[in-house]
Amino acid sequence: MRAIEEADRIVVGRLVLELWGAHTSVAHGQVFFPASLPGFLVEQQNQVIGLLTYTTYDSFMEIVTIDALRRGRGVGTSLVEAAVHRARQLGCSRVRLTTTNDNLDALRFYQRRGFRLTALRPDAVREARRLKPEIPSVGDYGIHITDELDLERWLTPR
Repeated sequence: MRAIEEADRIVVGRLVLELWGAHTSVAHGQVFFPASLPGFLVEQQNQVIGLLTYTTYDSFMEIVTIDALRRGRGVGTSLVEAAVHRARQLGCSRVRLTTTNDNLDALRFYQRRGFRLTALRPDAVREARRLKPEIPSVGDYGIHITDELDLERWLTPR
């Protein structure tokens, strides 16, 4: 695990395009360019097996993208914990992320790592598709992608 460096921007951009279908990510009406954001990479044998990008606001960190290319090996958990550690270093009081209603595996994953549902934006993905037409209409488990859900993990200083 290591922080993303400037030399990694091309690799991050390629991964984001491959995994997210575009160079952008959209949440709560905002367009993000993950390849330009700070974050973390997990590498194994010179191959990236995990990626997390984030941005920070006044008192919180927002995870923009998180991908574990090899699931079930602790990569996602390591990325989340690295982000939480960095958020504490930056003086943030919480870490937030947004997912969609079809992403049941992610909802389970985040809640098991201390995140709680804090917001539901019904039909928000319709607006997101105006900003990023690549968002599919049907997602995991054949569920129509319609709503955005925010999850937050409140941090205690260590």
